[in-house]
Amino acid sequence: MSIRAVVWDVDDTLFDYTSADRAGLGGHLAAEGLLDAYGGAERALAHWRATTEQHWARFAAGEATFRQQRRDRVRAFLDRELTDAAADAWFDRYLTHYEAAWALFPDVLPVLDTLAASHRHAVLSNSSLGVQDRKLRVLGVRDRFESVLCAAELGVSKPQAAAFAAACEALGLPPREVAYVGDHPEIDGRGASAAGLLSVWLDRPGAWTGGEVPEGGHRIASLAELPVLLGADTRFGAPSSFG
Repeated sequence: MSIRAVVWDVDDTLFDYTSADRAGLGGHLAAEGLLDAYGGAERALAHWRATTEQHWARFAAGEATFRQQRRDRVRAFLDRELTDAAADAWFDRYLTHYEAAWALFPDVLPVLDTLAASHRHAVLSNSSLGVQDRKLRVLGVRDRFESVLCAAELGVSKPQAAAFAAACEALGLPPREVAYVGDHPEIDGRGASAAGLLSVWLDRPGAWTGGEVPEGGHRIASLAELPVLLGADTRFGAPSSFG
């Protein structure tokens, strides 16, 4: 059975989230006069990312709303009590710097152009629809995707099989006819494989220090490798050069 559609992760797959987050937080802390309090930009970024991971996990587990996890990230990062309004205002000021650094990876538009006539496209993200729909519109690619599904609205998040099933249902296709492309080896790679999709882990150079390709899945280092992979589906015994 051939692959008829590609479902995409957004952050650090299509959109260079890591670079935008680094630039945005550095600019925000400089404007707030807080860089010295964290011993410099790199230490501040490490603390911010650890805090983000902790509270994002609570959101993914259904223990906090999308807005609550944002507020709790700010409180934990600053290590101070803040009202909801004050936490929202701080995060909004960060967003101004973060959004100014938004950019697609350079391999995104070429691969979307190449696959435009041969495959349908959708998005499945562990974020919220308001955030990701706007991001895709600002980046000029929203019209490339038939649907955009996000955990906040679905009530279920990757790597749960129900999240991937929802994306397939939105396309009206069985999982075996859908590929999922994402940057996280477990949340995206193993999750998609377990849900029955063709799993394509985008392991950009320098992004990960570890991770294993899930059984039946594939690892690529650039989206430039994707058209060949989709044109020669190797899940059923043919050798693969992608690992």
